[in-house]
Parts: sequence; C-alpha cells; structure tokens
Amino acid sequence: MRTIVSLRWWFLFSFAAGLALLASFYFDASAQAWIAQHQSAEMKNFMRSVSRLGDWPAHMMLGLTFLALAYWRRNRRWVQILAAMILAFALAGVAARVVKISTGRARPDIRTEAGWNGPRFSSRYNAFPSGHTAISTAFFATLAFASWRIGLVLLVVPLLIAFSRMYVGAHHLSDVVGAALIGFAIAYVITRWIPQTIRNPKSEIRN
Repeated sequence: MRTIVSLRWWFLFSFAAGLALLASFYFDASAQAWIAQHQSAEMKNFMRSVSRLGDWPAHMMLGLTFLALAYWRRNRRWVQILAAMILAFALAGVAARVVKISTGRARPDIRTEAGWNGPRFSSRYNAFPSGHTAISTAFFATLAFASWRIGLVLLVVPLLIAFSRMYVGAHHLSDVVGAALIGFAIAYVITRWIPQTIRNPKSEIRN
C-alpha cells in the first residue's frame, strides 16, 4: 500500500514538475525583459555577492561546520541530517553539471549562437540548469524534508540565489526552475534513506 501511495506522489510530482518547466520556458523572455527594466548598479552588486555565496564552497563550509558541531555534541539525529544535506547538494551539483554540458544551452548574454548546441564544455554554453540553484535547493530542501520547522523558512535561500543568477544575466528562468526541480527530486530521494525516527518532526521536541 505504501508503495502505491509513493508511486502516486511521484507521478503527481513529475506531472507538476513538467508543467512548471514548460511554463518557465514560455516565460523566459518575459522574465528577462522584466529584469532588464529593473536593473540598478547597487542591486546588481548585491546579487553578484549572493551568487558568490550561493556556490558550492559556501554550502560545503556551512554543512561541514554544523556537521562537526553536531558530532561534537553527539547529536546522532543532526549528524545524519547534515550528512544527508551534504550528500544531496553534491549529487545535485554532479547531476546539474552533466546535464548542462550535455545540453549546451547558451547563456542569456550570448546573442550570436542562441539556443541549444549539444555537448559543450565552455561555461558560456552551460546555462541549463543552474548549478548554484540545484545545489542550494538540494541542500535546503533536504533540511526541509527532514526537519520542516527549520527547513521551510530557509528555503528562501535557494529562491534568492535562483533570482540572483537570473538578475546577473547568468541564467534564464527555465534554467533555475529546472535546477530547482533537480534539487527537490534529489533531496526527496536522499531523505528516504534517513530513518523515520530522524525524519519525525515530533522528535524535535524531545531532543
């Protein structure tokens, strides 16, 4: 019975994800136009800083710091959660890298050869999906699945990072939406490996 319910959820997620991705492709041009109309030097500098903090070294440092703290305090529950978060963002980073090299989508600022160009190693043609968004979503979505009281609030971080990648002209709307879907899917799979007692929100009150 649980298997059937799980398959239904996967079907619903896949259907909703497909619709969201198709819609994001449709609104790519509109999103770019809106951002172009709301540019400012101060905001762009801020968004560049957000993008730098949204890359994998900052997430790795954050995860390892709190993992070491949880291990030092002998909190087995949070050791497992944080280890899952690190594993999720690493897998999301690899998955995003493979897809972006395979698809070869041009960055928004590439005008001479727009669209999809097949396998490319040049970062100028590695737009889809956004690696920053994928790893940040996987990292914080894993936390949300494992401990929703804390994780739901922190999902604003990948949202801000995704917007920053669009604002600085590094990605299209569909790039960050596709990346977020990859991050959520990997986070969900990873949290299925965490014991139910670790994922149970009620245990937060007891610990």
